Amino acid sequence: MSFDVAAVRALFPLLAQANGDAPLHYLDNGATSQIPQTVLDAVLSYETTSRANVLRGVHRLAEAATAAYAEARARMARFLNVDADEVIFTSGTTAAINLVAYAYGDLLKAGDEVVISLLEHHSNIVPWQLLRDRRGIVLKVLPVTDDGRLDLSTLDKIVTKRCRLIAVAHASNVTGAVSDVAAIVAAARAVGAKVLLDGAQRAPHGPIDVRALAVDFYALSGHKMFAPNGVGALWGRRALLDEMPPFLGGGEMIRTVTIERTIYADVPHKFEAGTPPIGQAIGLGTAAEWALGLDWPAISAHEMRLAQRLLDGLGRRIDTRILGPSGLQRRIPVVSFAVNGAHPHDVCQLLDTRGVALRGGHHCAQPLMDRFDLPGTVRASLALYNDDSDIDALLEGLDDAVRRLG
Repeated sequence: MSFDVAAVRALFPLLAQANGDAPLHYLDNGATSQIPQTVLDAVLSYETTSRANVLRGVHRLAEAATAAYAEARARMARFLNVDADEVIFTSGTTAAINLVAYAYGDLLKAGDEVVISLLEHHSNIVPWQLLRDRRGIVLKVLPVTDDGRLDLSTLDKIVTKRCRLIAVAHASNVTGAVSDVAAIVAAARAVGAKVLLDGAQRAPHGPIDVRALAVDFYALSGHKMFAPNGVGALWGRRALLDEMPPFLGGGEMIRTVTIERTIYADVPHKFEAGTPPIGQAIGLGTAAEWALGLDWPAISAHEMRLAQRLLDGLGRRIDTRILGPSGLQRRIPVVSFAVNGAHPHDVCQLLDTRGVALRGGHHCAQPLMDRFDLPGTVRASLALYNDDSDIDALLEGLDDAVRRLG
């Protein structure tokens, strides 16, 4: 199956930039992806032809903005294969998880259990710690295997009848491992618990059938899936969203307000207090619609071929340790590694002089780094527009960086 990566790269204006004399090899997509021209055009069109607030206005600009905002929600729903009124726009995955931790967490009582894992980004750890401290819940943690996957052999012991929610990453932002969602959902259902997936890293690699996953909440970020910063989405089952109290109070999330009491708006508006990120949401909806039109089997084959080339190149080095699965089964093209005797920041800075953009550090996953006794790693995270030259530049630059750091 062929895939024209050059044609896709041409859709992303920033990728034409050079880093000094070197071409840009952008391999930091796990932190922030680039934006195609079609998304930029959609945001510019809103800002220059229909910039106005949504929902309340009756003038032409406000009605156009409201229609575009509603269409963005519908597009995001198609990307997830869900109903549009179950899609809540947030500022990103962090805000989405905090919304659930606060609003669903408000339904929990002291002694109820929430299960997370050592593999989680801090945004799927700290909100649950705050809930523990606020409500007296018990926070339990799934361990991680030596190859950087969730250790599901412990599910029967950790997920008890007091469990109310399992909140884990759909795919790890460090090891690239994709979670066995079916096993997690089965364990949750056996005790009547719900499941939240942090989909920030999975969303850039193709549409997601949330109905097939059979989870209860799904969170994602726009800036990782070819859309603007400052916007994301939370999907939740309608019955749960109806039951949950609002997270924030203010305009737009109300039906009527008196000094004595407030009647809240229906879902999803109940969870969208104040002026939403309208232009960003339009960009996210456009990115979702654009992604729906792509050949994802061909893209996945392309991405994973590059990931295998990178894994093979790193695997031949005696000075390098790969953190995560060594093969391609149940993973996304995110590869983290440590170089003996070299700090990841130093490696990244030297590679940057050759135009290779990487991420170095703990990747907001300090408990995972502690598990592997590492201060941090170098991370290469691939997207559909990466090509062989990016992998070559990384591997050749790594040879030079190790010589210079040695």
